[in-house]
Amino acid sequence: MNTSPNAVQEAKQLTMHDASIAAADSVENSDWDLVITPSRSLLSLQLSDVWRYRDLLYLFVCRDILSFYKQTILGPLWFFVQPILTSLIYIMVFGNFAGLSTDGIPKLPFYLAGITFWNYFAECFNKTSETFLVNAHLFGKVYFPRLVMPLSIIVSNMVRFVIQFVLFLIVVGYFLILGQIEPNWTVLLFPFFLGCMAFIALGMGLIFSSLTTKYRDLRFVLQFCVQRLMYLTPVIYPLSMLKEKNYAWILAWNPLTYLMEALRYSFLGHGEFSMLGLAWSFTFAAIILTVGIVVFNHTERSFIDTI
Repeated sequence: MNTSPNAVQEAKQLTMHDASIAAADSVENSDWDLVITPSRSLLSLQLSDVWRYRDLLYLFVCRDILSFYKQTILGPLWFFVQPILTSLIYIMVFGNFAGLSTDGIPKLPFYLAGITFWNYFAECFNKTSETFLVNAHLFGKVYFPRLVMPLSIIVSNMVRFVIQFVLFLIVVGYFLILGQIEPNWTVLLFPFFLGCMAFIALGMGLIFSSLTTKYRDLRFVLQFCVQRLMYLTPVIYPLSMLKEKNYAWILAWNPLTYLMEALRYSFLGHGEFSMLGLAWSFTFAAIILTVGIVVFNHTERSFIDTI
């Protein structure tokens, strides 16, 4: 029997159409172990997914820590060398040459406290803000909760912080024996202070990581702003030195100001412990983290198309 070419073509098209319908029905009726869909709620943290991928979180943390001192001579000793050298430079430049006040605190523990706590915030903020750009090659190939990446940055930096914090405690213990500093009971609130600082860094980092997917210039603006932010936070000077200045109100609106002062007050016995200021720091941390999660979840849905 002869068939025209048009009839053959129509038969092929019908067969392909039937096959596609059958495939669609098969997909619909199949029981899948995992269905990947965009997050329905912008406030969703997907903590259950993060917990399921905790091994991946652990691997990312190990990677970040090992890569820090890989192929270096001193290795993990850089965790101690960096804050010590920076403290000595600050003592010479700001303490001796500039003559900045340390509020009666010995210079070494004063500057070491500022450097230890500020470095944790700055590292978390800077690295979290590059989450989408640095890890685009992973996000585009394999599924895992995207929040795992910024959380791994917070945790890995916490490990580095703990190592440097041990050095700080040794210095505090030495000057405590000499009777030159007097820690007080507020040291028990230390986890709260550090947690607020981590939440602020995470929230701001999530916001900037989402914005940099479209506006790459923000990476350079961010690096510039973080360096300047240190001078608007009492890291190298006490808050009491600027209380009478006309621009002291700028520091009053900085939520990191009260956290830094409270940390110094707790461990070194000098500084300003303001319950109202700490309430503002906590409120800001909660707001900025919520906004960061919303923006991050919104960007997560389509960032791979624009990055």
